[in-house]
Amino acid sequence: MKKVVLTMMTALLVMFIVGCSQQSDEANGDEAGAEEKQTITLGVTPWTSTVPPTEIAQIILEDMGYNVEQTQADAGSTYIGLSRGDIDVFMDGWFPVHDVYIEKYSDTIEETAVSYPEADSGLVVPTYMEDVNSIEDLKGIEANLSNEIYGIEEGASITGEIDGLIESYELDVTQVNSSEGGMIAQAMRKMESEEPVVFYGWRPHTMFNKFDIKVLEDPKGIFETASVKVITNNEIQETAPDAYAFLSNWSISIDDVEEMIVKIEEEEIPAEEVAQEWIDNNQDKVDEMLGE
Repeated sequence: MKKVVLTMMTALLVMFIVGCSQQSDEANGDEAGAEEKQTITLGVTPWTSTVPPTEIAQIILEDMGYNVEQTQADAGSTYIGLSRGDIDVFMDGWFPVHDVYIEKYSDTIEETAVSYPEADSGLVVPTYMEDVNSIEDLKGIEANLSNEIYGIEEGASITGEIDGLIESYELDVTQVNSSEGGMIAQAMRKMESEEPVVFYGWRPHTMFNKFDIKVLEDPKGIFETASVKVITNNEIQETAPDAYAFLSNWSISIDDVEEMIVKIEEEEIPAEEVAQEWIDNNQDKVDEMLGE
């Protein structure tokens, strides 16, 4: 009888040890799987043009098996984050305006792909300012503008470009900086009563769908047609090579981006839904970017 009891106890002990070993192996496997699911951080500036490509990239990267997070920051802080490795990807780099950041952080970041090559930007006025068609036409009418030009946030490199433009054209105006939404709100208040107003405009943006505005000619060539690019930190090429390959193949049309901005801003459709719709309607394009 003692032998039978001893045998049963031995068998139970073996089963217990095996069970614990299997649970440990499964736990270790789960931990390894969690470690393998890397997080990619996308930088997001407070510009409407940044949202659609960022949301599309996030959905695709998540489908590839990555955790994806977004970090909100102004342009300068976004590039600092890229250079430090706190941010992995920025989908809305504007060039040549952002050349200063590439030059400053050339050891740690790179221009990875072109989203779209021809994005117009410059000082804009409402079309009812019929006699103002060039930046030079602002000379002498600064008082009518309350000696102000409206621009976006101070952290944006375009802010310095506009200050340089004011000096170059010898305009008696001061740039008033605020968020993109704040700038548009200030301009709208002026346009509602058909007062003279000058502010910074660019495509893609709903302002060209919502308002009757025109881009002023720039005889000195201070504003250039922008090329919008994907920027990555140098580490992602080694840590997430398949994600880097996808981002290297990235491209999207400016018309598609502008159409999505209208849906998000005007029709109030959630950005994630708009991005998924674009993916569903452009699967061939997505497959091409994924190398499939």
